[in-house]
Amino acid sequence: MEGLFDQELIGMVRSRFPRAERDFNGRKRAFLDNGTGTLVVGRAAEEEARARVDHSANVSGIFDESRGADEVIHEGRAAVADLLNAPSPEDIVSGESATSLMFSLSYAIGKGLTGEKNVVATDYEHYANLSPWLELERRGLVEEVRLAGIKGDGALDLSHLGSLVDGKTCVVSASAASNVLGTKTDLKSVGRLAREAGAYFVVDAVHHIAHGPMDVQALDCDFLVFSGYKFFSPHGSFMYGRKECLEELKPYKVKPAPVHPPDSWEWGTRDQAKFAAIKGAVDHHVWLAEQVGGEFRGKFAGYRGRRKALKVALTAVEEYEKGVSRAMLEGVGGVPGLNQMPHVKVYGITDPGRVDERDPTFSFEVEGVPQDEVVRRLWIDHAIALRAEDFYSRVHDVYERPKLIRASFVQYNTLEEAEGLLRALAEKKV
Repeated sequence: MEGLFDQELIGMVRSRFPRAERDFNGRKRAFLDNGTGTLVVGRAAEEEARARVDHSANVSGIFDESRGADEVIHEGRAAVADLLNAPSPEDIVSGESATSLMFSLSYAIGKGLTGEKNVVATDYEHYANLSPWLELERRGLVEEVRLAGIKGDGALDLSHLGSLVDGKTCVVSASAASNVLGTKTDLKSVGRLAREAGAYFVVDAVHHIAHGPMDVQALDCDFLVFSGYKFFSPHGSFMYGRKECLEELKPYKVKPAPVHPPDSWEWGTRDQAKFAAIKGAVDHHVWLAEQVGGEFRGKFAGYRGRRKALKVALTAVEEYEKGVSRAMLEGVGGVPGLNQMPHVKVYGITDPGRVDERDPTFSFEVEGVPQDEVVRRLWIDHAIALRAEDFYSRVHDVYERPKLIRASFVQYNTLEEAEGLLRALAEKKV
């Protein structure tokens, strides 16, 4: 199915992103900083702008601008519910950022804890999914936060994680994929461990949300968080919460605020434009499904309407990106892959036969060249946009690397862009 994204379709996809076709110093730019934030699809930007002008009033009024705001919020919740295959739009909570939502969740869970329990997470988490739990430990509300290790090949050590979960585990929280290594987590296996322990199962889907379909019912998770700006939309984040969990937990809120979820979980005045924007990003994927849908005829029988369209579109994206990952690892256009360059050290899974286990996110170092200099030369000489940071990930603590260079690909990136990066690295033109 990688062939679904032929040159014509890639061109059509790129045309829907106003910033995808840009030049720098007379060169066609390759935007490979998607792990930090994707480009915004035109439909999302248009819907956001319309909401800011036409539906700018606060909710619950009887006049047009306010009624429009109510409608925009409802439609945005419904779009996110369909994206995640959540049972109801009322299971969707909005927030300023994934970090703020995770802290809100940890505070709510912490209200019922007295220090005997533990939390289990992993060594490749973003700190947005670590610091909220470590804060519970600091305050004495949990005994400890236990972290499952990373294997030598960059995969999560599931056996180690299983050994950490016990009868006192109250939360098991894991990323759907590492934002540094690109490694995907076997969430169903992690979820089973959480269920057996009677613990909340929390998924950080921020990095993975653009790379494949997510289904909270299939995962049987209690909470799942992602950010709009990692899904071709402006800033703003969303959390799925199992209905019973949203109702039984008591988040911090001001006294006059609503007492029933999802409103009780949302702090302050909501920005309805971000609901409009995320619906625009979802609409883009419905369009994408129309372009590739014939290849999936008869599949995904358990899905209907927009939910099926999103499953189709993101499955097609996932298959296309496997081809990009394979090209990055084994080479393309006569240029060797990352794992064939002795002067380049890649962190994470490097076996081209295991692209099913990773997102197209590649963190690396170039021997003898400072990371910031590599980034600068790739931009100035090759118009390749990426960066070197710690990316707020615990991976850098584990590997004792202050920063790594990261190239991250999404649906509008091309094999030609992958080849351009590989060629610059192979010819040591950095």
